[in-house]
Amino acid sequence: MSGTNSPEAVKKLLENMQSDLRALSLECKKKFPPVKEAAESGIIKVKTIAARNTEILAALKENSSEVVQPFLMGCGTKEPKITQLCLAAIQRLMSHEVVSETAAGNIINMLWQLMENSLEELKLLQTVLVLLTTNTVVHDEALSKAIVLCFRLHFTKDNITNNTAAATVRQVVTVVFERMVAEDERHRDVVEQPVLVQGNSNRRSVSTLKPCAKDAYMLFQHQEFSFLLKERVCPLVIKLFSPNIKFRQGSSTSSSPAPVEKPYFPICMRLLRVVSVLIKQFYSLLVTECEIFLSLLVKFLDGDKPQWLRAVAVESIHRLCVQPQLLRSFCQSYDMKQHSTKVFRDIVNALGSFIQSLFLVPPTGNPATTNQAGNNNSGGPVSAPANSGMLGIGGGVTLLPAFEYRGTWIPILTVTVQGSAKATYLEMLDKVEPPTIPEGYAMSVAFHCLLDLVRGITSMIEGELGEVETECQTTTTEAVSSPAQSSEQQELQSTSDQMDKAIVSRAVWEEMVNACWCGLLAALSLLLDASTDEAATENILKAELTMAALCGRLGLVTSRDAFITAICKGSLPPHYALTVLNTTTAATLSNKSYSIQGQSVMMISPSSESHQQVVAVGQPLAVQPQGTVMLTSKNIQCMRTLLNLAHCHGAVLGTSWQLVLATLQHLVWILGLKPSSGGALKPGRAVEGPSTVLTTAVMTDLPVISNILSRLFESSQYLDDVSLHHLINALCSLSLEAMDMAYGNNKEPSLFAVAKLLETGLVNMHRIEILWRPLTGHLLEVCQHPNSRMREWGAEALTSLIKAGLTFNHDPPLSQNQRLQLLLLNPLKEMSSVNHPDIRLKQLECVLQILQSQGDSLGPGWPLVLGVMGAIRNDQGESLIRTAFQCLQLVVTDFLPTMPCTCLQIVVDVAGSFGLHNQELNISLTSIGLLWNISDYFFQRGETIEKELNNEEAAQQKQAEEKGVVLNRPFHPAPPFDCLWLCLYAKLGELCVDPRPAVRKSAGQTLFSTIGAHGTLLQPSTWHTVIWKVLFHLLDRVRESSTTADKEKIESGGGNILIHHSRDTAEKQWAETWVLTLAGVARIFNTRRYLLQPLGDFSRAWDVLLDHIQSAALSKNNEVSLAALKSFQEILQIVTPVRDSDKPETPPAVNVPVPVLLGSISGPGLNRPFVRTDSIGERLGRYSSSEPPVVTDELEDLNLWWAAWNTWYRVGSESTKPPITFDKLTFIPSQPFLTALIQIFPALYQHIKTGFNMDDLQKLGVILHSAVSVPISSDASPFILPSYTEAVLTSLQEAVLTALDVLQKAICIGPENMQIMYPAIFDQLLAFVEFSCKPPQYGQLETKHIANAKYNQIQLFAPAEWVALNYVPFAERSLEVVVDLYQKTACHKAVVNEKVLQNIIKTLRVPLSLKYSCPSESTWKLAVSSLLKVLSIGLPVARQHASSGKFDSMWPELANTFEDFLFTKSIPPDNLSIQEFQRNESIDVEVVQLISTEILPYANFIPKEFVGQIMTMLNKGSIHSQSSSFTEAEIDIRLREEFSKMCFETLLQFSFSNKVTTPQEGYISRMALSVLLKRSQDVLHRYIEDERLSGKCPLPRQQVTEIIFVLKAVSTLIDSLKKTQPENVDGNTWAQVIALYPTLVECITCSSSEVCSALKEALVPFKDFMQPPASKVQNGES
Repeated sequence: MSGTNSPEAVKKLLENMQSDLRALSLECKKKFPPVKEAAESGIIKVKTIAARNTEILAALKENSSEVVQPFLMGCGTKEPKITQLCLAAIQRLMSHEVVSETAAGNIINMLWQLMENSLEELKLLQTVLVLLTTNTVVHDEALSKAIVLCFRLHFTKDNITNNTAAATVRQVVTVVFERMVAEDERHRDVVEQPVLVQGNSNRRSVSTLKPCAKDAYMLFQHQEFSFLLKERVCPLVIKLFSPNIKFRQGSSTSSSPAPVEKPYFPICMRLLRVVSVLIKQFYSLLVTECEIFLSLLVKFLDGDKPQWLRAVAVESIHRLCVQPQLLRSFCQSYDMKQHSTKVFRDIVNALGSFIQSLFLVPPTGNPATTNQAGNNNSGGPVSAPANSGMLGIGGGVTLLPAFEYRGTWIPILTVTVQGSAKATYLEMLDKVEPPTIPEGYAMSVAFHCLLDLVRGITSMIEGELGEVETECQTTTTEAVSSPAQSSEQQELQSTSDQMDKAIVSRAVWEEMVNACWCGLLAALSLLLDASTDEAATENILKAELTMAALCGRLGLVTSRDAFITAICKGSLPPHYALTVLNTTTAATLSNKSYSIQGQSVMMISPSSESHQQVVAVGQPLAVQPQGTVMLTSKNIQCMRTLLNLAHCHGAVLGTSWQLVLATLQHLVWILGLKPSSGGALKPGRAVEGPSTVLTTAVMTDLPVISNILSRLFESSQYLDDVSLHHLINALCSLSLEAMDMAYGNNKEPSLFAVAKLLETGLVNMHRIEILWRPLTGHLLEVCQHPNSRMREWGAEALTSLIKAGLTFNHDPPLSQNQRLQLLLLNPLKEMSSVNHPDIRLKQLECVLQILQSQGDSLGPGWPLVLGVMGAIRNDQGESLIRTAFQCLQLVVTDFLPTMPCTCLQIVVDVAGSFGLHNQELNISLTSIGLLWNISDYFFQRGETIEKELNNEEAAQQKQAEEKGVVLNRPFHPAPPFDCLWLCLYAKLGELCVDPRPAVRKSAGQTLFSTIGAHGTLLQPSTWHTVIWKVLFHLLDRVRESSTTADKEKIESGGGNILIHHSRDTAEKQWAETWVLTLAGVARIFNTRRYLLQPLGDFSRAWDVLLDHIQSAALSKNNEVSLAALKSFQEILQIVTPVRDSDKPETPPAVNVPVPVLLGSISGPGLNRPFVRTDSIGERLGRYSSSEPPVVTDELEDLNLWWAAWNTWYRVGSESTKPPITFDKLTFIPSQPFLTALIQIFPALYQHIKTGFNMDDLQKLGVILHSAVSVPISSDASPFILPSYTEAVLTSLQEAVLTALDVLQKAICIGPENMQIMYPAIFDQLLAFVEFSCKPPQYGQLETKHIANAKYNQIQLFAPAEWVALNYVPFAERSLEVVVDLYQKTACHKAVVNEKVLQNIIKTLRVPLSLKYSCPSESTWKLAVSSLLKVLSIGLPVARQHASSGKFDSMWPELANTFEDFLFTKSIPPDNLSIQEFQRNESIDVEVVQLISTEILPYANFIPKEFVGQIMTMLNKGSIHSQSSSFTEAEIDIRLREEFSKMCFETLLQFSFSNKVTTPQEGYISRMALSVLLKRSQDVLHRYIEDERLSGKCPLPRQQVTEIIFVLKAVSTLIDSLKKTQPENVDGNTWAQVIALYPTLVECITCSSSEVCSALKEALVPFKDFMQPPASKVQNGES
């Protein structure tokens, strides 16, 4: 505008005006003088204005009415020339904006007149246009007048005018609105105070509008105008439409252009334009009319309407489709009213039907062809390329984008930009004939309609939804957050208003969706199937996707599922889809036809003949796959859409997750994606069947698809809980289907669902609680599936989830959220119910990993974890057990301190259970080692464990009391820490009776070691349980198993391990266990006696233990029986503990193993050695009054010892009693056993000696005797029998003697009443002495005796099985003992009374009489020396008691014994050397010496008969030979020269005595003398005889010696007689002496010089007899 304001322009304007006025005055000079005058005054006026004012233009404007007047008058002349000139001038003024409002009004009035006169019509239009466009002075009435003027001109006959008028109207209307906009711009900065208007505030009051706006508003809101529209325009439009409605294509053959009969393009087209505008702009005014218009529009789409009409109608509809708010209004006004047409639904359905019809009826261009096609319907569809002239057919060059369906090919044209409805045919205002519509145009527009419809509706609704949601959230939060405000009511009110509004809106949205979805779906799915263009497909899919999402957001399940089903079908190969989607429960819609107001719209299934590029060939996922299926690029495109849908709209999918996932599963399967770690799917080869074939295009896509798939499940972390549950449920049911398919065959199963469950779980760890149960519950089912691959993945998924769950950084952390931790670990435990070993292996590996990573923080999860290890059963294979055991080892080595103490018991149980597994011996043995480690841990951490357990116990107790139930746990009354120990002991106890010997051995050793090492921690009361429930229970079981064990020989110990013969039967192996167990229990009794004794039933326990010892000792197994005795020995060494203040009494001087003082093992707080206490009285005396005695009763002690004695006696008598019959299997107790048995007695006796009486001694004797009598087996004899060079006692014999020794020593120092036991002991010993000559019999058993050293070799290898022992050394030792004992006890009353001496003599008589026939030479020698010793002590005693007659019976026995020995019947052996003989002779001499010293001197006190016997014996001994024959025997006897001499001397010695005090003694002397003399006489006679006979030969040396001896004896005798008082010598004696003389004289002739000298000496004394003294005669006579 700046150009018109410059000074030059103004100047020019003034000049022009003046020239115009001048021209006007010239023209009007003649005809119109008033005009001329006005023109001239106008010139002056202009000049004046110009002269007076600086602002010329403004001044002109003010006076414009006057300035314009001349021109207006000029127009009034109606003279064309003048009129044109005036109009030009007026236009110039207007363009300079110097026209005021009034002037403008005048101008318009003048134009109106011109128009009415039909003058200068184009110029008029031009002027109006200039007037309205250059300035804004025309308002209100003037403006409307101007517009009507244009309309009037439009209806002239002139075509040009018409068009110009039409254009002008359009421009003017536009200008009105532009002016309004400009005005708003100008006034934008001025803030107006809006005037408050009563009434409806929605319609702004006209009075507040600014002038331009008011115009714009009035233009269409004018009362009359709206009335006009409603009353005139609409009916007119409807009337004009009638030919179009009535017309049916092909019904009239005439082509006459009668407008009523046939639609007329220009009118029709303009009508539709009007309708479009009416609907768009005046909808609120014309609700009913619009309903009719819309229904008409819908009808115009029918197939029987002309092609152009349908095209134009589609364009009109497209215009509506891009205005969602309008559509919304339709929906509200019609579809939601009860009795109204469902307009919106009809529009959508019409589009759908229209599209279908285009595929079914081949579309054709111009009306002519239309008719033809109509006439011969048989023409059939025209093949696509024929009509597509524009197709560049270059040998399969890129096709045009098109739709193709069942042979109908329709190209897709680019009609319009997305979202704008640019019409082509609605704008063809210049055409009168209907245009030719290109092929595919209508389809393309309809396609765009659909897309825009979907886009518009969804964006509108979603926008509003978003607003409502945010509003609701903000208002509710406000309302909630500020309840204290006084305006609370209002707030709530407003909230509820909004809620109502939201409810109303929601109803509208739902109605809109419900109204349109069927039609949309039908059309879109058809188009999707027909589309051959990627972009079109993309658009269709996008539309379906947005609809599905929208329906989901609005909660319209049916429609949502239908759209999703459509996408799913598109993703799968043609005929595949149906089977899958029909089996899916969610897809109930897949095969329905939706009825649309009578029209039936079938859901069209994809046709197989789609011309799509195949990009993948794979196997269908089915139980019985038949052949292969092909995936096209469109399938992949659909798949991506499906992924997109799930990814972006997962929250609204709900139950249709199932559809989506089922489809994805099938696609993934066909594409051959397999799950990898973490659940992501990676391309993998199909396992069987024709291998999957993928094009390179897809190969590059696969990673992307797999990535999207993973991201899809990753995004599940953003879903809300409900949606997440839908997802999980869908995956679970998918998985169930896959499981069903995988049953019964071992084909590769579909692992899609399992893998994705894993992925979903992993990304939702932060809220794992809400999905954990369904998730893991399902995976556990998968774990039980028979298909190995399936269950392997189930386990993989489950264990990965558990591990991830435990390592995830939860908030609050797991350590503070124990419930969650247990929840996470629970499935691990549940896996234990699965029987498949591969699953269990996975489970255990998981446990191992959890331990390694999480072990320190498991806390309350320990019972579950330990439960998993413990649940491994024996039959589950070695590797499983090994893995589980590995876990346990880890726990025991690393985690005991970190777990709650309450779990320790479980650890014990689990470790114990591994001990019982018999798959792998090493594991069992190691587990026992673990139990030992555990016990060590208990010991070290005892205090802390105890404290923790006690607290726990207290808490549980409290709970139990609250619930009113009894607290139930094993070993209940014991304190919890003790219970822990008891559980450990019980477990080891079970292992002690395991079938495998190695396990038993190890467990036994461990059990007793733990009790031994750690038992001190137990409460005293708990020991009761240990003894009865653990130890005795174990002993019972072992005894039972041992006694019933199999005696069959075990060939080898599995594999090539050789078994030692001592372990080659089950029985022998059990024997070892029995030994171990019994020894262990005994040791505990021994070391823990101070703890056990205070318990109430110690004596009962003692009895039970003794019973076990007894049954073991009597078992027919040498090993067990011997060990039982060892245990017996051990418990008998027990001594009661004494305090430090007590002094043990001096131990008895007995040869007993003294009990070891067990100082090291002391009770808790009792640092005291253990020794025997004194009598209870003394003990009580020692305690100060404040300390009550706590020691057990001595009597009780005695009872215990007597119980032990009874057991010992039973064992002894049973075991040594000879069996009745013998065969190969007869059990004969072994020597070590018997030895041990007997060795026990001395120790036992120490405790029972006070009450030990004769009966007991008798019992003992029987046992000792029997024990010694037991033979040994021949294979053992070389080891037990001493070699004969040394005569040694066996240990058994030693023991027997020790036992008797202990007894006699005890009797010795014991009270008087005990001494009556001496005789019994003598009897016992003498019985043993007899063994030297007569070994004992053992029942009926035949034994081979080893009689003598010289038969040694022969005998040892004799075939007999049993060998009697060599009893000689034993008998001899016994004899020595007898002698010793007798030396001590000879004077005891009992010994005297019981004729012990007589018994000794009687016993010795046997070996003495046998002499050389004794089994061993030493025997008779020892017997002699013993006899001598005994007699040396016993004879004085016997003489002492001579008067009592107690020894009367002894003398004859003694005499016989001497007789038997000195003149034995046994012949000395041939090989006896001279030295030997002389030694033996010296023994005989000793006996005679004894007689001479101990017997004969005391003849007065000895019975006469005895003395006589002795004399006879001496006589017999002193005479060398009574017969003259030279027999061997005599020579032998004659050899005993010394002996004879001794006898003679003795006789001689006792022949006279100067000490004769009694006639008795004199009698002995006389008797001895006569014997002696008689003997001398005999010897001399014999010598003389022999001498004479021998002639020159010298006599034997012995005889010579004898005669010399006799001669010497004679001389000695005579000497003695001389010295004796004469009265003592008997006359006979003298006579006998003198009678010797002649015989002596005869000897003189002998040749031996020795004899001669002896004879000399013998003869000399006779000189005294030459003159006998006088008294001699008297004597002799007296």
